[in-house]
Amino acid sequence: MAEKQLVAPGRRTRSAVSAAPRPTTEAPAGPAQCHRVLTLLADVSLFIGTRSVWTQAASHRPVLAGVISLCYLSVLGGAILALTVRRARSLARVDLLVLVTAIVLTACTWAMNHAGNDEAALTAQAARELVAGHPVYGQAWPWLFHHEHVALTPLAGGGYDFTYGYPPLAPLLTAPLLWVGSGGIPATAAATLALLAGTVVLWRMLPVPWRSAATMLCLGFGFLPMYGRQGYPAILGLALMIPVVVRWPRLGAGGRLGTPGIARAACLGAACAAQQLPWFVTPFLLAGVYAVRRGELGARRAGLVVLRVLGVAVTAWLLLNTYFIVHETRAWLGGIVLPLTQGAVLHGQGLVDVSLYFTHGSDRLDWYGHASMLLAAGLLALFTLFVRRLGPAATVLPWCAFYVATRSQDGYYLMMTPLWLASAVTAPLPEFARAWQPRPRFLRGPRRRHALCAAAGLLVAPALLSAVLAVTGGPPLRMAVTAVRRPSANALSALTLKVTNTGGAPLTPHYMLTTGQGTRRYWTRVRGPATLPAHSTATVELRAPAGRFVLPGHRTRLRLRAFTASPQTLSTEDVERSELTG
Repeated sequence: MAEKQLVAPGRRTRSAVSAAPRPTTEAPAGPAQCHRVLTLLADVSLFIGTRSVWTQAASHRPVLAGVISLCYLSVLGGAILALTVRRARSLARVDLLVLVTAIVLTACTWAMNHAGNDEAALTAQAARELVAGHPVYGQAWPWLFHHEHVALTPLAGGGYDFTYGYPPLAPLLTAPLLWVGSGGIPATAAATLALLAGTVVLWRMLPVPWRSAATMLCLGFGFLPMYGRQGYPAILGLALMIPVVVRWPRLGAGGRLGTPGIARAACLGAACAAQQLPWFVTPFLLAGVYAVRRGELGARRAGLVVLRVLGVAVTAWLLLNTYFIVHETRAWLGGIVLPLTQGAVLHGQGLVDVSLYFTHGSDRLDWYGHASMLLAAGLLALFTLFVRRLGPAATVLPWCAFYVATRSQDGYYLMMTPLWLASAVTAPLPEFARAWQPRPRFLRGPRRRHALCAAAGLLVAPALLSAVLAVTGGPPLRMAVTAVRRPSANALSALTLKVTNTGGAPLTPHYMLTTGQGTRRYWTRVRGPATLPAHSTATVELRAPAGRFVLPGHRTRLRLRAFTASPQTLSTEDVERSELTG
């Protein structure tokens, strides 16, 4: 009885009634804070460059200025919503708002600035020649470069590149847009549309929390829309590479491509038919796909997967090039490899700056090109050897080779950065955990780590040695200004030089005066020998391009440069103002 009295059924009943009821369904989880921050950053990135476009439009395009003002309102509203919405689905809609705002701002900017540069002028002219049934490759169009805003590409042989030197997809897609305007406008429209389409594809293919990163990287910072407005064919190659790179380690999973895999392989071939930059990333992607599939399926089936991908890509590439292969075979072949063979002068933000700005030149410039090719091959071998670690970097490693090339401008890196994002989000390290890595007998054993480190060093050593040879070369020519002709106090019309060839081979130099970064137009040789024999001295008289060279301010560095093509050399002399007072 005592034990029974200790039990209080009523109290237990009251406790159960008073307990808080559990919800039958859990409340939807809110968005992750990193998703909010990424959306906000993408929204804020739309401010970059918007004010300058609005200022342009306000003076003579008030409707566009009004649209840009509404975009400001959209940016402000998007920031508020990104910080306050409670549901992940609502934040995804804010991501869509930011994307639409970015597209509108990009279109407005193109409407204000769409003249393009030399890339756009050449692409549009190639499209016009194609529509007219004329040859596209190997044709010089010097009249396209009479406008001051169209840049020239000087060649080490003393001339300029006036021809179209890219695969044909860009002119093919520009041809239907020739009605848009004159000059390079159709090419800028095609490139900008390709960028917008690529951005939408990347945005849609990425996981929801990362979509705003696509908006920010492709349209928000402003540098990719700038390349689109300049008509770069590489933008078209980028747009076609995006569906290839997203989740690329899963290409051919299970030994089957399927319709999506075939479409992605076709996009790879089309990208290679648009511009040469996709050529450099393709071997890395194929090597990575083979390694991942071999770890899953074995060597034979993995090889068949890669062959199918390569077969579809080559078929798409050939279909887009067939007309040109048939009608202008030799000119077409020379045109699509022109950037690799044209012999353009040094330019860019890479290792060549040592010879351009920090020393007086080099007589071993060819070694920059050798270093670039050797580094590309070495990095590909290194990627294959350590694919489990380097797999996600497949879209970044190829561009390292351009840092030591003779043409190492930052556009080679910037224009492909959306592929970096796609690989970082959709091809993380776990995707390569079981990838096959070649391990010959000499890379195994108790000292395996030391052997692998030595192998890695040996793979990049030839490129580093070539780069050192290029950097440490000396200028083969010594130059001194002996007389000047001045049509006015702040301009030059002619120079007389004393030039000495200190090398052991005859050289044919071409001269220019440069200020700041980059190069200028060549001066015309009026008197003196074109070729200087080894260990000889000559007097050369030069005439300024267009008959007049305007002197820069007193604080601007003025340099006299001489380029030769065979072998490629650069000789530079700093010119003091006192030398130009005669």
